[in-house]
Amino acid sequence: MNRKLYFFVLLLLALITGCQKKESGGVSIKARSSSLSPEAGSTFVSVSATLDWTITLEFPGGGSWATIEPASGTGSKSDILLKYEANTSEEDREVVLVLNGMGAEDRTSLIQYGKGGGAKGKYGYDTLPSALDWLELPATTASDGREVLIHRFSDNSRNWSCYWDYSNYVSVWVAYPLNKSLIGSYVARSEAWGYDPVFGSNYGVQQNISGGYQEGNNGWYARGHQIPSADRWGTTARNATTYYGTNMTPQNNTFNGGIWATLEGKVRGFSSSCDTLYVVTGCLLEGSKYYALDRSGHKLTVPTYYFKALLAHTVGSTQGQEGYLAAGYLLPHSAGLSNTDQELSKYLMSIDKLEEQTGFDFFPNLSRKIGKDKADLVESTTPGNWWK
Repeated sequence: MNRKLYFFVLLLLALITGCQKKESGGVSIKARSSSLSPEAGSTFVSVSATLDWTITLEFPGGGSWATIEPASGTGSKSDILLKYEANTSEEDREVVLVLNGMGAEDRTSLIQYGKGGGAKGKYGYDTLPSALDWLELPATTASDGREVLIHRFSDNSRNWSCYWDYSNYVSVWVAYPLNKSLIGSYVARSEAWGYDPVFGSNYGVQQNISGGYQEGNNGWYARGHQIPSADRWGTTARNATTYYGTNMTPQNNTFNGGIWATLEGKVRGFSSSCDTLYVVTGCLLEGSKYYALDRSGHKLTVPTYYFKALLAHTVGSTQGQEGYLAAGYLLPHSAGLSNTDQELSKYLMSIDKLEEQTGFDFFPNLSRKIGKDKADLVESTTPGNWWK
């Protein structure tokens, strides 16, 4: 092949490749339900694509207990059938559907409950399934009057989760990942105060917060976000998810707009200095003498303390253990705290100390990633300069 012909062929190939990339666009896969019953059954899956695609199944816990038909095709299709065998184990298990096509990949994960469905609650999870290994999720306790409610974005990726207390009408924690992409670009606050769609039309089990709280036995309280509005910008729809009643607690307005808001800003700053920050924001109810009323007259317990458990991860970092660093804050719910970094530093502590004072077990899934010994070191280490 002469030199001119050689470079002509290279140019032609580059043009063809460029055209293919331009036309490929994206693909997406969604299942009708993200949870499966322990009994054998099936569920429909839909694919959005314009060209050829294939679906493969991954089983993180081992085995091969589900099939999909058809496993390949062309264009969008909504009647793909995932068939699954009965789960005779007590443990929940996971199948990941991996769609490849048009030079792109998309994934969606489904959980099949264990025999008896012990992990499943009325609206969420009584205890978290072992297959759900998100780092931000604390450990849960069976039959404690609380349920984990999972909130997802429109693409089925995780947004935030909460541990809803049915007796006190507040979430004792809200857990979520945080990074620049999840925060997004600024949009105005949606102010879409409303019911949590996880409960459907069952309004009696959740807060009615439209118009603000009514006074209880200790005056007026603000509607305090646990995942802040500013942690979910990007679109109005994403921001609106932070205004569900399950994300709100009755909070002293001076505390809410003062030292707590300063800490929220620091947390966003931490997230910009790492790849992903895993956040648990929560409150303690023990010893509370006060309540606020929602618009339906439900008594909402006023927290006595607020906390944040933070786990930062940076790929390839030499800091901490395999790039993981952790810190905790525990603040008394008081209007008398000065809004300064010096004041905040008084409440900074290790995760082990935060666990001792709150009774929660934070980041139990970290040992799966880096091993128990290293995870223990992450949680026991006193926060250093990275957090200051």
